[in-house]
Amino acid sequence: MMNPDTHACPEYRELSRRGFMALTGAGLAAAAIAPACFPRVALAKDYRSSMRDVVIQVYLRGASDGLSMCVPWGDNAYYAARPTLAVPRPDSGQANRCTDLNGFFGLAEPLLPLLPAYQDGKLLIVHATGSHDPSRSHFDAQRFMEVGKPNDPALGTGWLGRHLAGVGPMIQNPLLRGVGIATGLQRTLVGGPQTLPIPNLDTFGLTGFTTSIPSRSSALTSLYTGAAAPLGAAATDTINTIDLLNTIEFAGYVPAGGAVYPSGAFGLALKQSAALIKAQVGVEAIAIDVGGWDTHDQQGNLTGFMAGLMNTLALTLAAFYRDMTTGVAPTFSLVVMSEFGRRVAENGSAGTEHGHGNCMFVMGNCIDGGRVLANWPGLGAGQLFENRDLQVTIDYRDILAEIVSSRMGNPNLASVFPDPAYTPVFRNVLAC
Repeated sequence: MMNPDTHACPEYRELSRRGFMALTGAGLAAAAIAPACFPRVALAKDYRSSMRDVVIQVYLRGASDGLSMCVPWGDNAYYAARPTLAVPRPDSGQANRCTDLNGFFGLAEPLLPLLPAYQDGKLLIVHATGSHDPSRSHFDAQRFMEVGKPNDPALGTGWLGRHLAGVGPMIQNPLLRGVGIATGLQRTLVGGPQTLPIPNLDTFGLTGFTTSIPSRSSALTSLYTGAAAPLGAAATDTINTIDLLNTIEFAGYVPAGGAVYPSGAFGLALKQSAALIKAQVGVEAIAIDVGGWDTHDQQGNLTGFMAGLMNTLALTLAAFYRDMTTGVAPTFSLVVMSEFGRRVAENGSAGTEHGHGNCMFVMGNCIDGGRVLANWPGLGAGQLFENRDLQVTIDYRDILAEIVSSRMGNPNLASVFPDPAYTPVFRNVLAC
């Protein structure tokens, strides 16, 4: 796959290089040991049962083009605005045509691995959704979406971190409740108790010669056991967390149902997530980033760069769906979102500029899927946001709020989304 930076704007390239660490304030290289960042072991005062979903946030960094992923083929203005980039209609007879979903929207050909989950009623597509932040800035839009409140640079914790802080754990005395599969903790999870950034769950631990790891671990345990707080507790928690993850056979994990995860970082992240969830060690929230979606130049919806991104996304999500819904496994809710969509009209470089409204994918055991949820505003003259972008008619927080309240056991939505101007509207995205 080509370098995503060749398709991206300078702001996205800068954000990519920084690895989000300056934004999150959590530039921890998880393979190194930094005890003060690790969770404290404590018995929760409000113990709850494990009958809650594990939530997985998949964030498409760079602003994905939802108009190419879930194609509004029934809106003629789409084809007028994109004479070369538009995905062909399902009745066009062209090789790369979309597959009709409901007589108006279609699924792009590279995303067809998701069709079984959609047909099973476990995949919901939400269109004309997103944040009401109008900035079109990667930095601002990602931050405001992840904290759950637009235009508030003072709010530092994430919506998912605040959820974890507001409910008791699913098991008693957990070491690990939230995981960001990254080198720096995603803003979404900031503020969550027992929450860490870990780029590779299989290699987390002490670095250096493997033959000396047991003796060094024993020495550290002896050195810090009984030390005064906070050093002693942090060191103990560090070693216990390493030991906990070492009990899970990530390298030898065999997915259920014959599922095959693609090679690459995203495939590895979701495969390890499945193994972690099935181990039932108390993890309740996982955040995964997929970069490269800032497609200003040579977007390649049909056979090029964007098509490759979509296909990798679909193959990986399809493998996770098959793995997690074959046999007995903990229930989950997985949400795919991005900071904003792309402009309706294509540009002169066969790409698209920063836009506004977008689509989301929501997958899970209790998702009322097999449909496209949309209050479609139209793409014609007089229907666009600031005369150029898809309108946001469904606040992305409505989707998250319903899952948080009904599947994650947290009715206190005002603490998860602390925005006085926002009142959650449940969109009936759940079947159970």
